Amino acid sequence: MTALEKSKCANMADEIGDILTLTPSLYKALCDTPREIFAPVTRHAYSLDAQPIGGNQWISSPLTVAKMTLALEAEDIDNALEIGCGSGYQAAILSHLAHRVFSVERIEKLASEAKKRFEVLKIHNVHVRFDDGNVGWKSYAPYDRILLSAAAQQVPQMLFNQLKNGGILVAPIKKDGKQFIVKFTKDARGEITQKALDECLFVPLLGGIE
Repeated sequence: MTALEKSKCANMADEIGDILTLTPSLYKALCDTPREIFAPVTRHAYSLDAQPIGGNQWISSPLTVAKMTLALEAEDIDNALEIGCGSGYQAAILSHLAHRVFSVERIEKLASEAKKRFEVLKIHNVHVRFDDGNVGWKSYAPYDRILLSAAAQQVPQMLFNQLKNGGILVAPIKKDGKQFIVKFTKDARGEITQKALDECLFVPLLGGIE
């Protein structure tokens, strides 16, 4: 990263930190991840706004990324699964916290571009798969954490099946015409409890591949 990129990342992280209570690890992840490589409009890369990235998809606001990441409690876990890689920014943030990140993207062009970004940034612990996110990534299950970067009426059961007992799944859930970040916890017996957090806005979780 250049000195200018580092300064922009730090300013963005400070702006988010004025709104949320960031952990030191998440603050550092935000500072160490050059957002402009993931955002199509470079001059707006560090604003707290979402941006379109093609394929009717969006890169989430960095504030929303921080909220989702805090809810996930992903620091120093073994593996995390992300549904909806998009440009790859959320996975890049998670790469600083989890030992391994597995990200599924249903749009082939986005999956391919995200892989290239990770190569440029020398991020080696993020693995991207072009596939339908509704089916997860069974080969590396069960996962300590699962994050959905697309909104659903309900979480597909197949994803809950791939979550470890004691694990956490965070997803934007549609309810009464709105969307909310919902934190699901799977206890030692496999029972699921949930807690709605902040209101949010994500693209819908779709099936199939493009």
